[in-house]
Amino acid sequence: MITRYTSVASLTAAVFSLMIVSPASALEVAQAQEAQPAQGQTGTQTAPISDEKLEAFAVAYLEVDKVRQEYSTKIGATSDAAAKEKLQTEASQQMVKAVEASPISVQEYTTILTAAQNDPALAKKVQEKLQNSAPAQQ
Repeated sequence: MITRYTSVASLTAAVFSLMIVSPASALEVAQAQEAQPAQGQTGTQTAPISDEKLEAFAVAYLEVDKVRQEYSTKIGATSDAAAKEKLQTEASQQMVKAVEASPISVQEYTTILTAAQNDPALAKKVQEKLQNSAPAQQ
């Protein structure tokens, strides 16, 4: 239960920045917030990530991006601060659900995201998976 709260809280915090930046940047913030209090690991884990995990990540990433785009439009069209905050909360919950509906966990998602941002070779693999997965998602 605490793990789920941490994931939701992390993605909620990320949603505030999601309205301006990509899902990668926003979830990097979420992962950083999640990693600091949760574990004493350095986050520089270089264990290889399987192609299956990368494909699952790509699918989840594209779903998170759909949620971001949908809610970004809604939030941009709203002038009421309370309504914007409510939409941001809804967006974060939908992002968590999108990742949870994929074959990888929220933690695996953020781990792969962070690893890709720190490893150019992995980032290239992720980009290829995203390009290959994009037509199937539309």
